Amino acid sequence: MLDSGLHQTAPQGDGWCAHIDPLVDPPDLSLIARWAPHACLQDRILPWRRIAGSVVILVHDPSDYARQHDALSMTFGKVRMGLTTSSQLQKVVARHFDPMLTARAETRVPDNVSSRTWNAKLMLGVALVTVLSTALLFLTSPTLGFALLSLWAVIALVANTLLKAAAAIVGIFSSPTRSDSLPLAAQELPSFSVLIPLYKEPAIAGHLLERIQRFDYPRDRLDVCLVLEADDDTTRTALTQSKLPDWVRPIIVPNGTLKTKPRALNYALDFARGDIVGVYDAEDAPDPHQLRHVAQHFANRRENVACLQGVLDYYNAPANWLTRCFTLEYAAWFRVVLPGLERLGLVVPLGGTTLFFRRKVLESLGAWDAHNVTEDADLGVRLARHGYRTELIATTTQEEANGRVWPWIKQRSRWLKGYAITYGVHMRNPRQLYQDLGARRFWGFQILFAGTLSQFVLAPVLWSFWVVPFGIAHPIATLLTGPVFLTVVGCFILSEVTNMFIHALGVTKARKMWLIKWIPTLHLYFPLAALAAYKGLWELTSKPFYWDKTAHGIQLSKTKGSPQHPTSTA
Repeated sequence: MLDSGLHQTAPQGDGWCAHIDPLVDPPDLSLIARWAPHACLQDRILPWRRIAGSVVILVHDPSDYARQHDALSMTFGKVRMGLTTSSQLQKVVARHFDPMLTARAETRVPDNVSSRTWNAKLMLGVALVTVLSTALLFLTSPTLGFALLSLWAVIALVANTLLKAAAAIVGIFSSPTRSDSLPLAAQELPSFSVLIPLYKEPAIAGHLLERIQRFDYPRDRLDVCLVLEADDDTTRTALTQSKLPDWVRPIIVPNGTLKTKPRALNYALDFARGDIVGVYDAEDAPDPHQLRHVAQHFANRRENVACLQGVLDYYNAPANWLTRCFTLEYAAWFRVVLPGLERLGLVVPLGGTTLFFRRKVLESLGAWDAHNVTEDADLGVRLARHGYRTELIATTTQEEANGRVWPWIKQRSRWLKGYAITYGVHMRNPRQLYQDLGARRFWGFQILFAGTLSQFVLAPVLWSFWVVPFGIAHPIATLLTGPVFLTVVGCFILSEVTNMFIHALGVTKARKMWLIKWIPTLHLYFPLAALAAYKGLWELTSKPFYWDKTAHGIQLSKTKGSPQHPTSTA
């Protein structure tokens, strides 16, 4: 018999229906624990209480009960259905099982491919041994020391240049893919959850709500989750000043042992309702038709295409020199290099936003590594290791470029630190990585991660060669004779010409030809990344999981209104 105050309805199937508020009439927690709290959220069911020999299963949609009926019967014996709201179901699980869900958010990825087992003390020891050994080598034989470092730097330069050149060649005649089939009817569109992590973002909260309301997607199939940290009162206060639509809801992430974007995403994923999961940053201005385009693309691809990456661009490119260079860099990366890597069948290191996943695949991989500060690139590697494909799609999201030098360096140091951790984690077992990726993708992974890090760390070694044309003696000048000197010069020229061509091609595809004249100034831009690399490498030995937060809304605070959304041209 039901508790008083509950409104009964006619029996249905093997039980009866009643509207029950588990927040008012608490559930038997042992029943929830038996099914698992995260499974209750994912399956949208709540084992409530055992009454008259049957376990009452609360659901919002009776179809969820029907789908899980056999499994529920095997677990609990005789079951009956009751009705509640989706919001009440999620709130009661969060109220009673937040510590368990929080721990799960931090440990979803298996230990062997997670950076949470990163040993900072061991890394410090390795760094000290490396520095001391290098110093001893230079003291003993400066010529040999410079020669070895120069050889390493040149090899990394040539490998990266050849990889980019190959990507550019296949990218000249291709762009991120479009779907040419007939559009899906409204009833065919899948349910879509959009996760938007926010942390100390009061300046852009209002603009964010304005942009997401432009989405051209059926509201009954759209679930926008604003992922907020429990201690972020400023953003929560800013959001309360606007009325949230029914399809937009905040998800509060409890405090835990760390505070990172991937941890917040992992926690929110259990509460998401969609079959497709998308991720945006707080400052993003996506194409309003983007979600339909993503749904269409997934519908036309096999299940092994598990991730779609949109194109990122910047709405504040004209703001200053740094934002112009940032826009140049991203145009080359998202419109030339990444599409080329995809078509070459190599690992695609993901960007952190405008990402879309088949939910089942994302969950099967353990979602994001909560301890990795470039969780996007790491997830791209894990997708490839499990045989899944990532494709670039022809839809654009506008972002705010970082236009201040020190915040730029901090942001880039986090990215490079994450690249180093990702490389170290996946190279714990090189043989297994080789078997997972195959020869071509394995060596492409080496160039993308080890090669990129080497280029920035050893950049001063390459810069030292610029003293030679000015008649200044170089430490290895005696070795730079004849063919050796011409080879080094040829590598430099090849690298510069390739990079200039790729950036020109990128901004041409982005229809921002006015930026081409700024390409030569990238010689002053990329040295900042060398400083960022040293900062990031030092943090590997002291605070590897520290998330150096980038402030957003700087440009918006200087302009009126929200940036215009882009077209779908990529």
